[in-house]
Amino acid sequence: MPATAVTPGPPPTTLVRRARKIDRTLAETYPDADIELDFDNAFELLVVTVISAQTTDRRVNAVRPTLFAAYPDPVSMAAADRDRMEAILGPLGFFRAKTESLLKLSAALVERYDGQVPGRLDDLVTLPGVGRKTANVVLGNAFGVPGITVDTHFGRLSRRLGLTDETDPVKVEHAVGALFPKRDWTMLSHHLIWHGRRCCHAKKPACGACPVAKLCPSFGEGPTDPEAAATLLKTQGPA
Repeated sequence: MPATAVTPGPPPTTLVRRARKIDRTLAETYPDADIELDFDNAFELLVVTVISAQTTDRRVNAVRPTLFAAYPDPVSMAAADRDRMEAILGPLGFFRAKTESLLKLSAALVERYDGQVPGRLDDLVTLPGVGRKTANVVLGNAFGVPGITVDTHFGRLSRRLGLTDETDPVKVEHAVGALFPKRDWTMLSHHLIWHGRRCCHAKKPACGACPVAKLCPSFGEGPTDPEAAATLLKTQGPA
């Protein structure tokens, strides 16, 4: 007989309570938490998110004014001169691949959506270079549609904090999302990403200065001495 799919049950109440307490604590720690990419509209956010791969938000923010002065909308970007766009994106690295991505992305917006960024995840993920992570960034921050952004920081912290054992980004998204009301998803993403950039670093987390240390099953992966840990803290995202 064929195997029957097993639908996962609700997460344990103790895990839900601990997860939400972690989020409340991080919200108090980072009251200004927000997306660190600059944008004025959904198209700009979509573009800067796509080109933020393998570089820093600060570098993307630095080239953004020049990029959108030259190509303020999908129509102008789709018709862009490749060499000129590559020159603008040069400081980001991988500029040829990123130029190709933007040309294909903007052309698809013009051809399929009349030059408008769609506000549905199912539509966004059909666009060239747009996966669930990018789609959720745009939905949560440009359209006010709750979404979980599973970047490297979110995935790392979800596992360190014991919220899930999953490593696949889509499975992480669903597992962690089940612990929180949908309305909290976007801000939860900001809280974990900010904490990952400022305190819970990949190689050497500042455990001794962590506001959620008492709730973390991975406490001790980094220095536990408060003074030593404090030297590892960053006041902003990556330069």
